[in-house]
Amino acid sequence: MPRRRIGFWYRFAAVLCKPPLVVLVKRDWRGMEHIPAEGGFITVVNHNSHVDPFAYAHYQYNTGRVPRFLAKSGLFKKGFVGAAMRGTGQIPVYRESTDALSAFRAAIDAVERGECVAFYPEGTLTRDPDGWPMTGKTGAARVALQTKCPVIPVAQWGANELLPPYAKKPDLFPRKTHHVLAGPPVDLSRFYGREMTPELLKEATEVIMAAITRLLEDIRGEKAPETAYDPRRERIEQRRRTQAQTQGKEPEGQSK
Repeated sequence: MPRRRIGFWYRFAAVLCKPPLVVLVKRDWRGMEHIPAEGGFITVVNHNSHVDPFAYAHYQYNTGRVPRFLAKSGLFKKGFVGAAMRGTGQIPVYRESTDALSAFRAAIDAVERGECVAFYPEGTLTRDPDGWPMTGKTGAARVALQTKCPVIPVAQWGANELLPPYAKKPDLFPRKTHHVLAGPPVDLSRFYGREMTPELLKEATEVIMAAITRLLEDIRGEKAPETAYDPRRERIEQRRRTQAQTQGKEPEGQSK
C-alpha cells in the first residue's frame, strides 16, 4: 500500500520544531534502513523525556515516513491543538471504550491505510531509576497481531539528558546528543492466528519490550537489569511497606 503524503500540517510543525532541535541537540541516528519505505507499520519506542516525542519525530520525519502518535481522544475536539492533532494525522485513543480492541480502532485503521503508528508501549515516562524501559502495556501488541504489520523496535537516549523525566527545566549545556537506533522487525509470527488472551498479549509485549531494551543496551554500552521495572508491582510493594510501617507504630499517647 502506498504511503500517505506528509501534508501541510506536518510540514508546518517541522518548520516550527526542527530549528530549535537542531540547535539544542546533536544527532547520532542509526537504523533508518529498517523503516519500511511503503505500507503500514508500527514503531515501538522507549519514553524517557517529555522532549523525546519531538526529537524522535524529527528522526522519523527525516526517513520520509512520518509517525502518527497515539493521544487521548479529548485532545482532538477543539481549538488550535485539536486542529493540529487532526491535521498532522495523530491517532485518537478512545480509552472510554469497554472493548480493548475498539479503543485502538483508529490505530488499526491507520496501519491498514499504510500509515506508521508510533507507540510508546510503556504508556508513560519510564520510572526506572536508571532510565531503562519498564514493562509494557499491550496496546501495540493488540494492533500488531490484528494487522500482522511490521513492528519496528526503536531505542532512544539523550533527550532525557536535555530534560530529565519529570524535571521542569532543561539542562542546555553542554549540548546533548540524541541517540536513536531502529532495529529489524520484531518476529511476532508465532502469535498469529491465536486467541488474543491476556496471557498471549503479555507474552507478545514482553518480546517487543525485550527488542527495545537490547537496542538501548547497544546505545548505552551496558546491560539492562534482568527484570524490567514494573510500576504496578512497585505500587503494591509500596503499599505493603506503608502498611507495615503503620502497623509498627504504637497508638498515639502510649509508650512501651
